[in-house]
Amino acid sequence: MTQMTFSQAIREALREEMARDPFVFLLGEDIAIHGGAFGVTKGLVDEFGPERVIDTPISEAAISGAAVGAAVAGSRPVAEIMYMDFITLAMDQIVNQAAKMRYMFGGKARLPLVVRTPAGGGRGNAAQHMQSLEAWFCHVPGLKVAMPSSPADAKGLLKSAIRDPNPVLFVEHKLLYAVKGEVPQGEHLVPLGVAEVKRRGRDATVVATSRMVHFALQAADHLDPEGIAVEVIDPRTLVPLDLETIVESVKRTHLAVVVHEAPRRAGYGAEIASLIQEHAFDWLDGPVERVCGEDVPIPFSRTLEALAIPDPERIAAGVRRALGR
Repeated sequence: MTQMTFSQAIREALREEMARDPFVFLLGEDIAIHGGAFGVTKGLVDEFGPERVIDTPISEAAISGAAVGAAVAGSRPVAEIMYMDFITLAMDQIVNQAAKMRYMFGGKARLPLVVRTPAGGGRGNAAQHMQSLEAWFCHVPGLKVAMPSSPADAKGLLKSAIRDPNPVLFVEHKLLYAVKGEVPQGEHLVPLGVAEVKRRGRDATVVATSRMVHFALQAADHLDPEGIAVEVIDPRTLVPLDLETIVESVKRTHLAVVVHEAPRRAGYGAEIASLIQEHAFDWLDGPVERVCGEDVPIPFSRTLEALAIPDPERIAAGVRRALGR
């Protein structure tokens, strides 16, 4: 094990997979010399050259279209979309082509494609650079969606995503890039579709994604002195979703709180809440609570932005509501 940041863990996963498989290559805006908007791919062009770390034109449609074509032709592209907000310009290529081609060709076409993209708020970059749009892609059959919350998962999930024969949307929260943690050296794979119980508890299950996992753990610390023991689960991937781990937890705690940063309306938390109702209804002592972002564009004002995004205090309040306190 070694200490590294979230961004270093992603870089290490890319480096290891590029060294292992010559068909893996990277493409995106400013990812070579500059290392991308957040410096995640810094230095990789020096190791693997400009033919495998490709600076593209400023066109998300071109990046995603080239990646889809390369994947169908036998390569394993890892495309970077600089901000998740800009992925709207690549929706046709990802949703109508990448997600559907394997099915429409009867399984004969393989789409080993990863789309990396930074998401989430908290940096004061306003409404067009701070969105969490993962629910859109979870709605599309044929796509897998990963949202790591720790450096170890960032490395392990990305390596699994690169090796997967299906298109994977890999969502990286911008405020996690500097977070440090223990990461296994060498070969480290985290399978897609396996959740992690981050903390054991008896009184309520909190299912949180991405940066909200850290806030949920802080909320659990806040509730400890009140005699409330919270179990925190990180799904790690939304598609496929490890429903079994979530349901088993709810059957033990009898209460559930779902947390995500994206707006509440039609957020993926509603899907998780619905699945809990369907599969664990008889074990629930109360309705599933949701703690989500507000249904507003992310404000530029840091004060207003903080009000639009869940924090540990609001998660703790959601747990208290679930407990009837």
